[in-house]
Amino acid sequence: MATEYDLVVDSPGRINIIGEHTDYNNGFVLPTAIDKIIKFSFKKNGSTDECNVHSVNFNTSFSFSLNDVKPSDQQWANYILGVIAGIQELTDKLEGFDCSLDSNIPVGSGISSSAALECGLAFGLNELFDLGLTRLQMVKIGQMAEHNYVGTKCGIMDQFASVMSKDGHVILLDCQSLEYEYVPIAIKPYKILLLNTNVSHNLADGEYNKRRAMCEAGVEVIAKKYPEVKSLRDVSPEMLAEFKGVLDDVTYNRCSYVVDEKVRVLDTVEALKNNKLDVMGANMYATHKGLSELYEVSCEELDFLVDFSKDYDAIIGSRMMGGGFGGCTINIIHEDAVKDFTEAASKAYFDKFNIKLTAFEANPCGGTSISETK
Repeated sequence: MATEYDLVVDSPGRINIIGEHTDYNNGFVLPTAIDKIIKFSFKKNGSTDECNVHSVNFNTSFSFSLNDVKPSDQQWANYILGVIAGIQELTDKLEGFDCSLDSNIPVGSGISSSAALECGLAFGLNELFDLGLTRLQMVKIGQMAEHNYVGTKCGIMDQFASVMSKDGHVILLDCQSLEYEYVPIAIKPYKILLLNTNVSHNLADGEYNKRRAMCEAGVEVIAKKYPEVKSLRDVSPEMLAEFKGVLDDVTYNRCSYVVDEKVRVLDTVEALKNNKLDVMGANMYATHKGLSELYEVSCEELDFLVDFSKDYDAIIGSRMMGGGFGGCTINIIHEDAVKDFTEAASKAYFDKFNIKLTAFEANPCGGTSISETK
């Protein structure tokens, strides 16, 4: 298949500098695509409705008919089928195709291989069949695939970053209006280092949806006094403080983290624009503390790595990244210290948990793109 293609598309994973669990609360996020990708090879197969998808990494395939798209009991297939269903709501121009995908995105690391999968598929089929979809439509198709076929009520950040990123920049995305601004990320001599815990506590999806419901419950109470409040995006720290003792402690903590995080994201953007990397780093540490203690989506392994980083002057910021309960920490580290720190962290982590750490550098890059055509 690799040589018999009409089109090859590269679809990247993403990191998020700061702004975690804020996207589904209509807040601000600061993501970018990175140089870890899923490579899709597409070809038309001449049929009207027969589709065949092969994963090189998992050496597995599945086939389906465009006339009978419905959720599958194979979880990875649902990312594909959800995208197809979303495209079919907008156009009837899809025809039979073969698609092979090969990924170097570490699965379960919190850099959103799922969004890369959804957006790469939508982008490639749009090109292959000249569907006329806009980039924003592809982003929304990916998000709805997660909601309707995978069962995760995710925000729009992951898909937006995968498709819309610009080389050498992060995106300040307003998840309410979808207005966005490209912010240069000039952090030399520092680098972005991800440490993958290689754990995934299987709470993630259920707990994720619980957090979302709790934030919405908090908004409902606040809106009785402040009808203009439609989401936690509209709540200031001062406003929220009025509801301490009205909201139960857990709900208050969840809301408090989200409201504080909105402030930290905007503060970090100003810090980047003014080359105040120490401010960005301090905000990242504060975010981790909030995610661990107030939002409670961290885990022992993530907390250990963030705490370990605090002993190194070469690291100016560290936090857990992604949905939580496992995955990666993101670290802003001086380029001269990457090797020594990685070795020290790997040894300490293995001694503590008997698990091998995986470390990799993440370089901001552009979004989903065509890499080859016939």
